[in-house]
Amino acid sequence: MPKSIQSTQPPLKFIPQKFNPLALQIMRWLLPIVLRFRTRPWLTAGVVKIEAENAEILAQLYQQFQASKIRFLIAFRHPEVEDPLCMLYLLSRIVPKAARQQGIKLQEPLHSYFLYDRGMTLWAGNWLGWLFSRIGGVPVRRGRRLDRLAIQTARDLFANGKMPIAVAPEGGTNGHSGIVSPLEPGVAQLGFWCVEDLQKSDRTETVLIVPVAIQYRYIQPPWLKLNWLLSKLEADSGLAAQPVSQSATDNPAEIYYQRICQLGEYLITEMEEFYRRFYHQDLPQIPNQPLIPRLHRLLDTGLKVAEQYFDIQAQGNFIDRCRRLEEAGWNYIYREDILDINTLPPLKRGLADWIAEEADLRMQHMRIVESFVAITETYLKEQPTVERFAETALLMYDMLTRIQESTLPGRPRLGLRQVQITVGEPISVTERWEKSQNNRHAARQAASTLTKDLQVALENLIS
Repeated sequence: MPKSIQSTQPPLKFIPQKFNPLALQIMRWLLPIVLRFRTRPWLTAGVVKIEAENAEILAQLYQQFQASKIRFLIAFRHPEVEDPLCMLYLLSRIVPKAARQQGIKLQEPLHSYFLYDRGMTLWAGNWLGWLFSRIGGVPVRRGRRLDRLAIQTARDLFANGKMPIAVAPEGGTNGHSGIVSPLEPGVAQLGFWCVEDLQKSDRTETVLIVPVAIQYRYIQPPWLKLNWLLSKLEADSGLAAQPVSQSATDNPAEIYYQRICQLGEYLITEMEEFYRRFYHQDLPQIPNQPLIPRLHRLLDTGLKVAEQYFDIQAQGNFIDRCRRLEEAGWNYIYREDILDINTLPPLKRGLADWIAEEADLRMQHMRIVESFVAITETYLKEQPTVERFAETALLMYDMLTRIQESTLPGRPRLGLRQVQITVGEPISVTERWEKSQNNRHAARQAASTLTKDLQVALENLIS
């Protein structure tokens, strides 16, 4: 998240893809260090082990791709910001090893183009856009109905690029290794476009989508570090800290479940009062109302406050609404209707700055909602693992940090982690496209079905 914006900004320009093999090789060399120390070293205890299941599937697909028999898209889960680094490790180290074991000869570079959120460069810095463009990245503005340049670039790379393309169909992180957020329809649409483009060029390659799941586990259960984090959150919230000695109980999961629920209820109560008092929202107090329905009502309220300001209708799920609000806010801040900010007379510049600052503040309601869109009532109960407790506590940390500060520093790391990557069976887009050519309705239904099937495939991979 960038520092609080206090002035209007020039338009967000599209960052052209300029793949550079040398930049990729340097990134590969640095990868173990980046995985281990992604943020501030004194806060970080990062990823130290990555394993993959069914990597030979990708090795075989790359062999067929390089023989011009197929085109394929890697649809990977996106629970954490480290996911792209894990995918780079998969393609640069694990898949080549699997290929050698299978006696498969592959050409370098074994890599993929990829889509990334244009907003990442706003909080990370322009250097990230420079780096991503050199290692195959294509920026996309998630909230736009039609980001033409990004879509055209991705479509061309899928059909004609020298490498496959990778996309996170969830559109953003949800902070949960065990929950797949609703998928956006763009991956299915790209697949059908690719088939059409190949047909128009009289090419016979088969188009596939490959689901890939990513899950994180701690090497050692960090119960004591989790206790430290919850104590900090309780103190920052105004609750009395409840330190727990791990040796004091044989069932730490029950203790931490109660603490997280108590903290969650307190935060929800505080935020409900905040919206009642200062934004005049109708949030009636219902005795003994379950926590998750209260949370969802609160998230809806936060989005309504922002939607009312930007004059946007509430349509779709929480994620859909967040995307539209992000784009609306960017339109107020990164002004495409102003040719040159520096030539504005003082009055117009002052008004533009005013609007930009207020838009940034209104978007903070949406940013808080983003952190909790995947929270469910059963996530902690069905599997009360330290990983799930940590995920939930870190989401609360994100929320409190956004409220307290104008910047979002690196998260505290609770322990060394390992990653399990699972490659699923490819889904044939060509076969589905051929069956849907009877009429336009059938084509739309085929794309919708493909999205649903991909969702199920990803959910099965993490189950």
